[in-house]
Amino acid sequence: MGSASVQGPLWGAKAQDWSELTEPGQQPFYEAVFDALGIGPDTRLLDVGCGAGLALQLATKRGATVAGLDAAEELVAVARGRNPDADVRVGDLEQLPFPDATFTAATSFNAVQYASDPTAALRELRRVLVPGSPVAVLTWGPPERSEMRDVLAAIGGLLPPPPPGAGGPFALSGPGALEALVTGAGLRVGVDGEVPTPYAYPDVATAVRAQAATGPAVRAAAHSGEAAVTDALTAVMRRYRRDGGVRLETWSATSSPAPERAPRAGSWCGRRACGTAPRRASPRCAGRSPGARRARGCRSGPAPGGRRSPLPAG
Repeated sequence: MGSASVQGPLWGAKAQDWSELTEPGQQPFYEAVFDALGIGPDTRLLDVGCGAGLALQLATKRGATVAGLDAAEELVAVARGRNPDADVRVGDLEQLPFPDATFTAATSFNAVQYASDPTAALRELRRVLVPGSPVAVLTWGPPERSEMRDVLAAIGGLLPPPPPGAGGPFALSGPGALEALVTGAGLRVGVDGEVPTPYAYPDVATAVRAQAATGPAVRAAAHSGEAAVTDALTAVMRRYRRDGGVRLETWSATSSPAPERAPRAGSWCGRRACGTAPRRASPRCAGRSPGARRARGCRSGPAPGGRRSPLPAG
């Protein structure tokens, strides 16, 4: 059984809230990944786990031809409405409904860890890519660097016992976990790192609605009741009231692998420095003159707080 039959009903249950309140907080890592991969007019992009299609919209604005896949029919309906010219389908990450060598870039934003077989999901991405094309995989960063851990912990206490071997939201966040998955799927790590991803809401009630729309929260509500989830989330969000609203400081971990013999893809900016890979400018430094780059604190080398792949990129 693939992931869609399990994950689709969970993530589609509150599709409108997720698309309007939750997904906008993910725009920073959408943009950072697209900068790193050089998404533009010559790109044929596939985004798996595309949700309500915001990433597809942003890629389209860059001139790319886009396609998407998600487990939730309700989210796919929103994505199609936002992207009327895109090929957006409902399906399993482990069995992509696209021919071999169709796309020139692929992305997976916080989706692979929910697949029933993450390795099979990445192998499918490799299959549908033109050989040598880049793919970026993003998941939560280390829990100790993510205030979202408290949200997920509150929800986790209301969930039924997980099945044996289930990884959970932070399954790929440990040292080397994402890189091991990538190499196990026959892809070669090019660059990895972290992207700051703050989630900000105008008030506690909005923050609770946004996080109650996620798949784990919907599952928790089915097991323990909506009231229990609302109470647990409200307690967390009250702890993170800042500057008149609610703000959760979070980092997302990224890995930009490519099939064998391909050039390494992407580059990442940390807090003050840019780690730059060949032929790609960093998200914060792209298109800047040397003087402007220096003024923005850009230099070569790995970003503080980020991670550079232990594997050679070629």
